[in-house]
Amino acid sequence: MSHVSCCIYRSTFALIIFALLIWVNPHIAHADNLESTQYRIEFGNVNLGAKSQTSTSYNLDTTIGQTAFGQFDSTGYIIKAGFQYIHSIIPFRFSLSSTNINLGALSPNSPSTATTNLTVTFGGAGAYQVTGIEETPLQTQTGSQIPDTSCDTSCDETTAGQWISNSAYGFGYNMYGLDIPATFSSTDYYRRFPDRSAAESPALIMSNSNVGTGRTATMTFKANISSVQPGGSYQTIINFVATPSY
Repeated sequence: MSHVSCCIYRSTFALIIFALLIWVNPHIAHADNLESTQYRIEFGNVNLGAKSQTSTSYNLDTTIGQTAFGQFDSTGYIIKAGFQYIHSIIPFRFSLSSTNINLGALSPNSPSTATTNLTVTFGGAGAYQVTGIEETPLQTQTGSQIPDTSCDTSCDETTAGQWISNSAYGFGYNMYGLDIPATFSSTDYYRRFPDRSAAESPALIMSNSNVGTGRTATMTFKANISSVQPGGSYQTIINFVATPSY
């Protein structure tokens, strides 16, 4: 049995967010804000009811009594008039609570884990998805690798499998929280990341047909090595892409 030296296994993240802003008409439209030392009306009109209304079971935004409200389309422009459209101008946001994951010094048959939180927020209604892919498996500069896990019996890039055995080796991830794939049926179920160096496609890791605010899921990374794993510092980069649908 060969000795495995103390190693740092680290994954770093490159966060990619695609945001699309299209200006379709160069003309400027002006609207007055009504204000004094005691008040400010920001929407340039006075109506009978323009507010957010909530109860224990719903959230409702309304525009009542405005001369013209709704979405108006023509060649070269779109006008969304009315209080309810305020949410459509709240930007799409995607964040990770940690972008530098340190799995520490690994010992044979002693799995190590670390987590990061993925959060998606969007004001307007619409679908979104987040995908993930590793650039390579965990590897050293000399090319030694920790292979992607196969879990206790089997798992792959799209199907999770139970991983509780300390004699099942490799690198993988689990997810729990909101908008995650159904294949993660418990915190003991893991998948492997797709590998860009093997020409694999990114995997869907979060999605919803209606974004809302504060959609958060926790990703747990796990690595486990055997007694014959070469010593060294192992790294990879995980790329996430968050895409909204307006």
